[in-house]
Amino acid sequence: MKNTIKGVDEYIERSGDFAKPILNRLRGIFHRADPRIAETIKWGFPHFEYKGIVGSMAAFKQYVSIGFWKGGLMKDDSRIFKNVGNARISMLKMRRLADVPPDKILLSYIREAVDLNERGVRVPSKPRKKEDLTIPDYLVAALNRNRKAKATFESFSQSHQREYVEWLAEAKRDETRKRRLETALQWLKDGKPRNWKYMR
Repeated sequence: MKNTIKGVDEYIERSGDFAKPILNRLRGIFHRADPRIAETIKWGFPHFEYKGIVGSMAAFKQYVSIGFWKGGLMKDDSRIFKNVGNARISMLKMRRLADVPPDKILLSYIREAVDLNERGVRVPSKPRKKEDLTIPDYLVAALNRNRKAKATFESFSQSHQREYVEWLAEAKRDETRKRRLETALQWLKDGKPRNWKYMR
């Protein structure tokens, strides 16, 4: 196969035994669909690109997923997609090699995704209502005790502030929230947004 990279070989090798044949098959189908497709690793898992991201595949403990970046714009004639929350990425989960749709279906989907990129079709941006962000008292108190972290937090856009607030609010136990708060203060002190690990 052309346009393959060692990083994807290594990703497949590190995956569970059940996942390897699925990943190898999906990888081959992407390249058969269009030889111009190139591989890359983004956010820790394999992506397939041609004039932008076409799709991706990822292995988890119990299943493998294939996702299409512009799935919300695709026809999905065979009804294989399940939307992920409000995301416009559409995906399919497979636990066994037998769960992988027939090559003919996946080839058609991948070619449709390539065509969307070829034509420069963009996913329409979703208008967001601007809502006031409520900073919880425990975070306000912690920031007031750490001037450097407070300065960083106040300099951030509301979306970056919200990422920290929601991450802390999602903690189900007090101990978890305390640990996250300590981590958040350290990251803020270093000038880092909540999702700094995923930024290039």
